[in-house]
Amino acid sequence: MLSDRRQRVLAVLIEEYVAQALPVGSRTLTERYNLGVSPATVRNELSYLEDAGYISQPHTSAGRIPTDLGYRTFVDNLLANGAISHGEDDRELVERLKSSASELDELLDSASNALARLTDCLSIVVAPLARTATVKQITLISLSDRQAVVVVVTKDAQVYNRQMEFAEAVEPERLSEVQRILNDFFAGRSARDVKMSAEGLSNHYFGNPLVRLVIDEIIACLHEHDTAHAHRIGMSSLARKPEFSESSALIPIMQVLEDDAVLLQILDPTSDAERGAPMVRIGSENPTEQLSGVSVVANRYGRGDSAGVVAVIGPTRMDYSRVLKAVRIASAALDED
Repeated sequence: MLSDRRQRVLAVLIEEYVAQALPVGSRTLTERYNLGVSPATVRNELSYLEDAGYISQPHTSAGRIPTDLGYRTFVDNLLANGAISHGEDDRELVERLKSSASELDELLDSASNALARLTDCLSIVVAPLARTATVKQITLISLSDRQAVVVVVTKDAQVYNRQMEFAEAVEPERLSEVQRILNDFFAGRSARDVKMSAEGLSNHYFGNPLVRLVIDEIIACLHEHDTAHAHRIGMSSLARKPEFSESSALIPIMQVLEDDAVLLQILDPTSDAERGAPMVRIGSENPTEQLSGVSVVANRYGRGDSAGVVAVIGPTRMDYSRVLKAVRIASAALDED
C-alpha cells in the first residue's frame, strides 16, 4: 500500500508521461507540480517506486516511465475515489446521443464516434446478439402476391429483415392476419425463445402452412444476425500514437481485432467486474500477448443476457480518467431505460 505522498508522485508522473510520451525526470516533477516537498525527497520517492515495480527507467540517464503495476495502482485509485462519476454535462451528452438515433445501429455508430472523439483512441461498440433480444414487433410487408418481407423489431431498437417467397399467391389480408397472430404470440418474448415457443401455438394456427413458413423465415432472419457485430472507429488514432509508429507494433493488434468473435471474448467484462463497473485490463493483464502493449477499458450495457459491450483500446499510456468517463457515458446512452 503506497503512502499518500507516493501515490501523488506516481499520479503526477503518469499524468506527465501521458501528456508527453517521454520518460519523466525528478526535475520535471518538481518544477511543474506543486508536490510540497524538496527535489531530494522526490528523487527518493521515485527510487522507492522503481524498486517496488511501479515505474521503470528505460535508460540509465533517462527519466522514469510507469509500469503496468503503476498504471494498475493509478486506475484502482481512480475507481476507489469515484473520480469517474457522471456530472451534468455528461448526462446532457447521454441524452444527445439517445436523441440522435432512431435505431440501434445509428446509436451504436453515434456512440462509437463520440468515444473516438472523447478519447482519441480506438473505440468499439458491440451490439447485443440477436438471440438475446426481446421481440417488440413483427411486420409482414407484401411486395407482390408471391413475395413479402418479414421485419423483426426488438425492444432495444434492433431491426432485422428478410425477404421471403410463397409457392402460391397470398393476399395481403391473409398476410395481415398472420402478422396479428405472430405479434400476439411472440411480442415480449426473447428472440432466442421464438423457435422453442412456436410449438405453443394452437394446432389450428400452427397447422397453417403460411404461419409455419413465416415462423421459419423469422428464425432464419434472426439466425443470420446472431453473430457479434462490432462498430469500430479510430484505428487511425491508434496508429498515430508514438508507441505504434512502427507497423510491426500495430499489425499484431490489428490481426486480433479483425475477428469479431475473438474480439467479443477479449472485451467481455463479466469475468473482471460486476455489472455497472468498468473492466480495465492493462498491458500484460490482457489474455493475449498481441495486446500486451495496450490497455482495454470496457463496460456492458443492456439488461441480463441481452447486453452489448462498449470498449476503448489504446496504449497503456492512455488518459484513464478521460477514457473511463467516456466509456461510462457511452454505456449509459446505450442502456435500456
